[in-house]
Amino acid sequence: MTDKKKIYLIDGSAYIYRSFHALPPLTNAEGLPTNAVLGFTNIIVKMMNDFAPTHAVICFDAKGPTFRHEMYEAYKANRPPMPDDLRAQIPFVHKVAEAYRIPTMEKQGLEADDVIGTLAKKAESQGFEVVIVTGDKDFMQLVTETCVISDPARDVYLDRDAVKEKLGVWPEQVTDIMALTGDTSDNVPGVPGIGKKTAPDLINQFGSLDGLYEQVETITKKKQKENLITNKDLAFISRDLVTIKTDADLPFDEEALVVPEPDGETLLELFKELGFKKYIKMFSAPQKKVAKKYHAVLTDEALAELAGKIKAAPLVAVDTETTDLSPMRAEVVGISVAMEPHEAYYIPFGHTGLESDKQLSKEAVFSVMKPILEDPDISKCGQNIKYDLLVLKGAGIELAGIAFDTMIASYLLNPTRRSHGLDELALELFDHQNIKFEEVAGKGKNQLLFSEVPLSQAVPYAAEDADITLMIAEEFKKELEAKNLTELFDTMEMPLMHVLAEMEHTGVAVNEEALVTISKTFETEMNTIEATIYQLAGEEFNINSSQQLGAILFEKLELPVQKKTKKKTGYSTDVEVLTALAAKHDLPAQVIRYRTLAKLKSTYADALVGLIHPTTHRIHTSYNQTVAVTGRLSSSNPNLQNIPVRSDEGRMIRGAFVPAQGKKLIAADYSQIELRLLAHCSGDPILIESFNSGEDIHKRTAAEMFDCDLLFVTGEMRRQAKAVNFGIMYGMSPYGLSKELAITQKMAKSFIENYFARYSGVKTFIETCIAEAQETKTTSTLLGRIRPLPEITSANRNVKQFAERSAVNTPIQGTAADLIKLAMLRCSEIIKEKNLATRMIMSVHDEIVFEAPESEVSEVKGLMQQAMENVWELAVPLSVNIEVGDNWNEAH
Repeated sequence: MTDKKKIYLIDGSAYIYRSFHALPPLTNAEGLPTNAVLGFTNIIVKMMNDFAPTHAVICFDAKGPTFRHEMYEAYKANRPPMPDDLRAQIPFVHKVAEAYRIPTMEKQGLEADDVIGTLAKKAESQGFEVVIVTGDKDFMQLVTETCVISDPARDVYLDRDAVKEKLGVWPEQVTDIMALTGDTSDNVPGVPGIGKKTAPDLINQFGSLDGLYEQVETITKKKQKENLITNKDLAFISRDLVTIKTDADLPFDEEALVVPEPDGETLLELFKELGFKKYIKMFSAPQKKVAKKYHAVLTDEALAELAGKIKAAPLVAVDTETTDLSPMRAEVVGISVAMEPHEAYYIPFGHTGLESDKQLSKEAVFSVMKPILEDPDISKCGQNIKYDLLVLKGAGIELAGIAFDTMIASYLLNPTRRSHGLDELALELFDHQNIKFEEVAGKGKNQLLFSEVPLSQAVPYAAEDADITLMIAEEFKKELEAKNLTELFDTMEMPLMHVLAEMEHTGVAVNEEALVTISKTFETEMNTIEATIYQLAGEEFNINSSQQLGAILFEKLELPVQKKTKKKTGYSTDVEVLTALAAKHDLPAQVIRYRTLAKLKSTYADALVGLIHPTTHRIHTSYNQTVAVTGRLSSSNPNLQNIPVRSDEGRMIRGAFVPAQGKKLIAADYSQIELRLLAHCSGDPILIESFNSGEDIHKRTAAEMFDCDLLFVTGEMRRQAKAVNFGIMYGMSPYGLSKELAITQKMAKSFIENYFARYSGVKTFIETCIAEAQETKTTSTLLGRIRPLPEITSANRNVKQFAERSAVNTPIQGTAADLIKLAMLRCSEIIKEKNLATRMIMSVHDEIVFEAPESEVSEVKGLMQQAMENVWELAVPLSVNIEVGDNWNEAH
């Protein structure tokens, strides 16, 4: 196109729908869905940046039926109604357009396509070159020498030649091929049997749809000819339906379509409301650049001077640079510190790359820094400081005086934050982009160890980490105070970090020979199952390939298709699908068993051997304090939480976890802690009385549900009552309960209704939790841990219901997590107070595992049971089961 005046016609409605379905669900702080608004804004911003239009119009579909519905009643009849979460965003889309000061247009009875088509023709007639901004192929029919298509989202540009190359026909023939192929998304019928390949061939052969039907008798393919003749009316109706109107009664006032400068102030406020951080930055006043002073400490004099500054500082940020992400395998190569914002120091001593000859020796650095780092009176902060504590411990330094961890603070302030990493926090709090590790160490197989990074690059990277950590700590201190979370932070989370560090450092022993045997056992059974699967399938195939398995199940065996993959490109063969099919054929059941064994073999039997530390000969799992939104701990390398408890295979793996020679494992497990908390939180008299009298709670629930005496409760009745007891806490629906118990939804609904009729206190508790969450958009534990729930006001039913379930189970699950943390703290204190050789070595779900010398077992059992059962006063007693064994399975 030339430099003539241009007008941009934007297909607003199409971009809104595309964004809503393409982007993941997003909400602002108030729970308003925002993904469609964000996608629409992305397009507008890119268009404004790339094209800087002088004239533009955003066109939208008008509400109600169009002339096409009058022409063909079934037009778009298969389209579902607009989702509630999309409808809620439409006003904000218009607000974005208005703030950008881009004119908008819609007209009753017309689609956005027709508005664009009419404006395009009028603009061309007045000397404009037209750019239609869209991702919709239908607009290719409008392309001329002076009208093109641009899709900024995909960097697509289509002129006449590009249309010809893409579709195989010229723009003026596009409606003809669409008349033949139809459009399933709009319920445009087309001609059966004529697809995207055949249609262009026919139109090119006969010139047009009219030409095709004038010579339809000359077509040699019998079925094709028959379909064309039989569906002639549908073909011409389809062409009318897909033809974009270009002569609608719409104004075209050049002056009214001018795009002035956007209203930056309004956009800034709007983006703040929507939570669009990258656009907040775009429209915020530029902040004054602060000069950063990052120093390399390379002489004894500089180190001595730095030591003086550290001792005088109220708070010191500490960060280590190392050779490995695993703290038990890493070697420290440098230490960075910061005492004031925008100034930090890096002390290298283990670098081997360029300029490493300038650094001080490790001995020289440690002689000065060890006393400082071990001084409890010098307050220190860090980001995930547990890592630094363990790394320094491995180097012979016992880090003391730890007062603040920014990662833990971030988690406590907002456990739903997408990431608690330093880079993300720097961007969120200070709009600052940290130096990335890849920028200094490279990527992929050529990535350097940090010890190999030249000092000129290492210093700013390492010093920045300490600097940013210090600034975040100051921000988060104020936030914790404002949200009344300081006490929970200081008395639970920070002390727990030390306990977890000690557990990680201690590690747990495993029987390597047992693991190898387990792996071989699993492999033998897998080979047997593999042969069975091939026999059932009648052929060999890759069992691990969902595509090949899907073909066997649904094409060869003709089992009923349950669902497609997320991309709708293949058959789903997930465990839910296989479980449903297992009732119809043995092959899916065999695949489930095969997958279970394969996962346990690779994740535990094989992987645990590789995780045995070469020096300690123990496994050192990493406990994650900042992951689960409820406050629960998780673990990784290995993930102890995922080892099955009740299966034989899970018990075999647990049996490989053993104590050191001359010691025993003691497993202390809270019994029904969440149900006990439900009784306490709800105040339900029947639940409280049941726990206080020591009744079998599931048996009692069964008696209440089935309105019978305890003596007449059967095992099946108890099983059903147990499912209801736990299901109620997690907001299980009648449908979910029916699947769990393999009963009808009607019966499941009856169970739930009977439960609430007898346990009215629980019903009131659930209703209160939801009502309070709707008012505050948060939920909390008994100890004050907060979980934001902005989505509880979502217009999307599924999202809202998930939030309501969270509002109920977070006070229960979260409080259980808090009590287990308190128990860990108390048990750790007792071990130290009594100067015991016993060590806490694992925490999994509601269970704490200790390794104790045989001489301490009896004492430790009593001490730990008493501590755990009295960790918090409730309306019902806490109960702890304690077992002792020569492996974890025996002790569980």
